[in-house]
Amino acid sequence: MNPGADPDLRSAYRACRRMQRRHDPTFYCATLRLPREVRPAVHALYGFVRGADELVDGADRSPDPATRRRTLDRWQAELERGMATGRCEHPVIAALVDAGRRHELPLGELSVYMDSMRVDCGPVRVASRAELDRYMRGSAGAVGLIMAPLLGAPPELHSSVAELGTAFQLTNFIRDVREDFELDRVYLPGDERARHHVSVSDIAQRRMTDGLRTLLAAEVWRARQIFARTAILHEVLHPAVRPGIRLARLVYGRVLDRVEALGFDVLGDRVRVPPWQLCGAAVAAFSTPGWCERDRRRALRAER
Repeated sequence: MNPGADPDLRSAYRACRRMQRRHDPTFYCATLRLPREVRPAVHALYGFVRGADELVDGADRSPDPATRRRTLDRWQAELERGMATGRCEHPVIAALVDAGRRHELPLGELSVYMDSMRVDCGPVRVASRAELDRYMRGSAGAVGLIMAPLLGAPPELHSSVAELGTAFQLTNFIRDVREDFELDRVYLPGDERARHHVSVSDIAQRRMTDGLRTLLAAEVWRARQIFARTAILHEVLHPAVRPGIRLARLVYGRVLDRVEALGFDVLGDRVRVPPWQLCGAAVAAFSTPGWCERDRRRALRAER
């Protein structure tokens, strides 16, 4: 990607690249495996999403939920003005608007992304499965749809990239029930908690009930199903990014394995994948044309 002779635009892309490298070195390294012409666009998208995250969860965030939502409104309005006029004084938005034009990215998806970020501004009590699906569609799903063309996915499989993002996010929600509650957030659907007689006080007091184990087992099964449905992406994404996607899938699969090995007790110590398993996942991801045979068989079982 060549931003032309505009020094301000080149500086804007460099600012986004530095932001990604500083805040998420793992994702930054993965981005470097992408074709050179799309890397700046990924840096720019990361910059916008990171900016929203800082407004919601950053060290300098406002303690008032309504104020945080207003700052998100201003961030979104700045993007929309940039998209309408083709320019912006803010370097992150200037870079993203340019990237969206160059790569024909569906930046309108960031509207639903911001809706999900507004949910996180106050106490979160997801009421139903449908509400959780809307939240994930607006957060991980929206970013996945924007990333899909940059990853080389054909248009008919852009939705699969979005779905893979929701699988990653759902796995995080399973693993982080305790940590999310410390932020006053409960993403386990309320209707399903009620069905299994799981209360918010159970989570608050780290009471691992049989109902909570059953609910989490169902969530793990659901995550595995989504991973299985998106397995086709291994064959269609740009060859340079396939190892990174395989690694992410393998690592998140190991997280689900670990949750199961702990008897679904995610309220005790933080769920951690042993280093030797992480190393094994890396070897499998970068030395084989597909994911390892054990994970292929598990994905097929989840489809049934």
